[in-house]
Amino acid sequence: MDVQRLRLLRELAERGTVHAAARAMSLTPSAVSQQLKILQREAGVPLLEPDGRRIRLTDAGRTLVSRTDEVLAALDRAHADMDGYRTTPRGTVRVVMFPSGAAMFLAGLITRAAALGVEVQGRDVDQPAANAPTLLADADVVVVHRDARDTGELSPRLDTAVLLREPFDVLLPPGHRLADHDEVALSELADESWVGVEGGLVLDDVMRSLAAVSGMTPRIVQRVNDFRVVEELVLAEVGIALMPRYALGVRDLVRKPLSGVRAARRIEAVTRAGATTRPAVAAVVDLLMTLAAEIAGSSVNAV
Repeated sequence: MDVQRLRLLRELAERGTVHAAARAMSLTPSAVSQQLKILQREAGVPLLEPDGRRIRLTDAGRTLVSRTDEVLAALDRAHADMDGYRTTPRGTVRVVMFPSGAAMFLAGLITRAAALGVEVQGRDVDQPAANAPTLLADADVVVVHRDARDTGELSPRLDTAVLLREPFDVLLPPGHRLADHDEVALSELADESWVGVEGGLVLDDVMRSLAAVSGMTPRIVQRVNDFRVVEELVLAEVGIALMPRYALGVRDLVRKPLSGVRAARRIEAVTRAGATTRPAVAAVVDLLMTLAAEIAGSSVNAV
């Protein structure tokens, strides 16, 4: 049954005549009569009956009016709910992050978003930034990292917010010959063995960039993607490694800035174009920006 026709029936019940209902709805009496006839056919039972020169509601008509009040009240609540989604953050936002980014951001994002009425469903996926368009098929926000020298556009159909530029430091075992240096030049590492990552991931891209600008090709003896495993291999003196500056470690290792080169990754929040018009998605991106600023600030203060 059409909601507008239900409104007409309620107006007739409240105002008593077709003419009065027509005036209230800015319609002609004939239009009101025609719509009420259609409603009666939709209902399948008589809703109106003659009452002298007027008409009145049947028992079925009065029952339908009482249900109409419930329907219209539910619709008003539904409209209010939809207005809320358009104007205030609420609902669920699906977020995909690379693993070390999830370690930095996800816990704080979940708890802070919950305080705003937004549920974050997080997932960690170790894929190149170029796969962001594919990941967005099942996510609202994808947090990616790539070589800071890579300024290419991921896709014209995506929006990108830069969260952080994170330098890479060289990770050394305790007692390494360079452990007491304030910073380390790549030329001093020419004879070292390295622990790298799989090709196509950001750390491998950064190492390729370093090789291109320095002329020094790192001798990679192991490739693992998990930073915890990288720490164990460095501790065992299997090789040295590059490590993002804000990535929290659990082993007592030595981190040193690289001198003479700018090795860094750029961390970005990627959404489908226009997705941040949804307040909940915009709130999640804003929270990621805030968390990134806090991470960078606390690192500076610690130094």
